[in-house]
Amino acid sequence: MPLTRSLETHKNLIARIPRVTGSDLREWFVRLESGPAFIRCEERANWLADEHGISHGYANAIVHEWEMRRRMRLAGA
Repeated sequence: MPLTRSLETHKNLIARIPRVTGSDLREWFVRLESGPAFIRCEERANWLADEHGISHGYANAIVHEWEMRRRMRLAGA
């Protein structure tokens, strides 16, 4: 991600996503998993923002959270 945010800022963005976007994180994660395969997080966030009409800030936060949770799942497998 090109923009570095504090953990607190990231948590606040994530908490507001359902209210601001009308979809919860689980729904966004499904969209990411069923969307095009991108190598870079930035490409994935740009697609999410453009395709679903959300701000790039929220798209970046969703992709960042998705990547963190995916890494945790892979580490636990």
